[in-house]
Amino acid sequence: MPAIDSTYRVALPNRLSRAVLRPIFRGLFRILAPVDIQGAEHVPYGKPYIAAINHVSTFDPPFMLAFWPENIEALGASDIWQRKSFAQAFLVRLYGATAVHRGEFDREAVSRVVGVLKAGYPLLMSPEGGRSHNTAMRQARPGLAFLVEQAGVPVVPVGIIGTTDDFFQRAVRGARPPLTMRIGQPLELPPVEGKGEARRANRQHNVDLVMAHIAGLLPLSYRGYYAASALEPAG
Repeated sequence: MPAIDSTYRVALPNRLSRAVLRPIFRGLFRILAPVDIQGAEHVPYGKPYIAAINHVSTFDPPFMLAFWPENIEALGASDIWQRKSFAQAFLVRLYGATAVHRGEFDREAVSRVVGVLKAGYPLLMSPEGGRSHNTAMRQARPGLAFLVEQAGVPVVPVGIIGTTDDFFQRAVRGARPPLTMRIGQPLELPPVEGKGEARRANRQHNVDLVMAHIAGLLPLSYRGYYAASALEPAG
């Protein structure tokens, strides 16, 4: 892997854009739906960590970024930057998200992402690697565990409820479908040991552990692949 640059800083235009975009999106979401944020006290403020979310639709990232209790960096699939949807590509550029190639091991991107964490910034990602387009979770990919292995940071599980593909259509018709973000306690993942297939299996085990905690923050209809292994928070 290329040398990791831990001198990452958020560019001034992106900082200014975020200062404008976050309150605008908070206001829009509150107009369209009742919003409930639970567990903000679990966020390790001012420290590097990965906030891992379930990913149902395109509404998840803007909802999470708008209401997350502190500024946070974000990963996005590289194809978003080339989509015909001008608004989506324009917004990820304004926010300053980091592009990664979906389903590929991108050494340069991994180096940039680890550099973000090493520089002390928190990071948002979806371990599923893309939208499910329905509420049921899919099995996650091991990329999250690899990043934790490289950066040595905790993971904050986050369950997002209500951001279905039809959210906007229902909201503008006056249904006001509720939106909920449930933030779990930070997780310290076990060390990844072994070589080859054993190491890959241990990474998958770690990411599945994170997903089990996310599933525990979600209703049964959202748990999907992790329904049987969901770990609900104590109390």
